[in-house]
Amino acid sequence: MTKQLSYLALGDSYTIGEAVEQSASFPHQLVALLKEKGLEVSEPKVIAKTGWTTDELKAAIEQEKINETFDLVTLLIGVNNQYRGYSPEVYKKEFAELLEMAIGFAKGEQQRVYVVSIPDWGVTEFAQQSGRNQQTISEEIDVFNEINKQITVAKQVSYLDITPASREAVNDNSLIAKDGLHPSEKMYQQWAQRLAASIKLPSK
Repeated sequence: MTKQLSYLALGDSYTIGEAVEQSASFPHQLVALLKEKGLEVSEPKVIAKTGWTTDELKAAIEQEKINETFDLVTLLIGVNNQYRGYSPEVYKKEFAELLEMAIGFAKGEQQRVYVVSIPDWGVTEFAQQSGRNQQTISEEIDVFNEINKQITVAKQVSYLDITPASREAVNDNSLIAKDGLHPSEKMYQQWAQRLAASIKLPSK
C-alpha cells in the first residue's frame, strides 16, 4: 500500500476557510486536486485560527510541540499584522522565523514549502463599512507582501502571488463569502488550482 503524503497548513482565517465549509478551504481543496493528479495525500494538519498574527501563529506552533515532518507545507500569514497596525519591521522578523519553522517541518527541504501571499481585504464590503481607507489598506498589504516575498525568494521557496486576483473581488461578489470579508469557495478554488499546478513533490 502506498504511504500517504502528509500536509501541514499554517496560517490564519484564510487557511481555515472562515465563513465557508471546511471542505471549501484552500488546503482541503488542494488535497482533493492533488488526489485527482494521482497523489495520495492525507487530510491536512491545520494550525491556523481567525485573527492570528505572526507571533500568535508562532506561539501556537511551539505549543503544539510537533515532532514529525511533512511532505508538503503551506504558509499564509500577515493580514492581521496589517489589520492591527503592527509594524512591517516586526512582521519581517517573525515571518522569517515562521518560514524557517516551515522548512524544518518540511524535512529541511525548501522545495516542499509553498508561501501564499496575503489577499487584499480592502476590496471587500467589510472594508467599505469599516470606515478605513481602502487605498491605504491595499498599500499596506503590498508592503507586507513585498516583505514576505523577498524573504521567501531568498530562501528559494515557492511563492504564490494571489493578491492581484483577490482584488478582482471589487467587481465580482462571487469571490467573497457571505460574511462580506473572507474569500468564497470560488476564490479558494483558484488558489488551490494554482498550488496544485505548481506542486512537484520530491521523491520521498
